[in-house]
Amino acid sequence: MQLIIANKNYSSWSLRGWLMLTQNGIQFEEEKLVLFKDSFYRMLEVYTPAAKVPVLIDGEVTVWDSLAICEYVNEAHCDGQAWPQHTVARAKARALSCEMHSGFTALRNEMPMNCRAKRQIELSEAAKKDIARIDQIWREQMTEYGDQGGWLFGQWSIADCMFAPVVLRFITYGIEVSELSQRYMTQVLQSPAIRLWLEDALQETDIVPEDEAGIEIES
Repeated sequence: MQLIIANKNYSSWSLRGWLMLTQNGIQFEEEKLVLFKDSFYRMLEVYTPAAKVPVLIDGEVTVWDSLAICEYVNEAHCDGQAWPQHTVARAKARALSCEMHSGFTALRNEMPMNCRAKRQIELSEAAKKDIARIDQIWREQMTEYGDQGGWLFGQWSIADCMFAPVVLRFITYGIEVSELSQRYMTQVLQSPAIRLWLEDALQETDIVPEDEAGIEIES
């Protein structure tokens, strides 16, 4: 199995595909491309007309789009265990994952993932609204499931996979959240898989100017 990703410092979509495999202990070969280079698009066009990361290659199967990869891995390699097993909880987990997958445009545009950095930015009202909604989601889920494993639905699920890059964004830009949401962020940051991703991201030296938003905070 092979997973094609981009820079770990910047690529939030790559993190989702990578995390799905790593969290579930699935062995795979990682191929990392540098964002926005000509070779980046040439390589990806071999595998997908979308020319975007991540791309999963499993034998004769090629899957692109992070949520599609999560769904495929869950069905093909996790026996369906990566979604909550209760019908109602599973429906909500899917709804929240899809909301994350297709929404929060202002947050994405104004707060690109940048694991190595601490940045200061001026947020639009739309971005603040996105942050408030995410804080609401995390707070509600932790109220219901926080004592059942620490993840959004108690045990780790694809929903956590989808929201993990937001945690890293909030750290970079110093976003303040409620106490319960902070508890969830701590759970994510202390997970071995996220720690491994961050170790690799901190070793990268490539700079992607498009993702260096705001002003650097001096330590």
